[in-house]
Amino acid sequence: MKKRLNNESQFAELIHDLSHDERFQKLKDYTQHGNISTYTHCLRVAKRSFRFSIRLPFRVNEKELLKGALLHDYFLYDWHNHGDKLHGYHHPNIAFRNAKRDFGLTRREQNIIKSHMWPLTLTHIPRCREAVIVCLADKICSIEETLKKDINRLKKLSV
Repeated sequence: MKKRLNNESQFAELIHDLSHDERFQKLKDYTQHGNISTYTHCLRVAKRSFRFSIRLPFRVNEKELLKGALLHDYFLYDWHNHGDKLHGYHHPNIAFRNAKRDFGLTRREQNIIKSHMWPLTLTHIPRCREAVIVCLADKICSIEETLKKDINRLKKLSV
């Protein structure tokens, strides 16, 4: 139990500044999946990535892992109403440009953001452990959020 508390407090400490930044807070204004905001989605991906990283038998750069995870969907618009039918292909580059402009990025953080939709984005391959972790965490969180939305919709239909 003590180890888990240490991990939770370490996670909170590592994400504190970025997650409280007013520019990052704007993600609360946009819906990601169902009724989940992009802000909440990015936090969930960061937390899942962090949990994966502490269970793996190799070390990762947790600071870069979490910054990349938090900013992986930093595209700053509601993709449902944006009119871009290829949003899944385009948004990693948009998020990358916005994150680089607002927060500055290391090469590893750039790769995390640009490659998080791989294999959909064939030319942006995860090239570091951190990028692979975020790519997997994002897919798991997205599936969970989408299924939750669909389950809730089905419950409303059956009432």
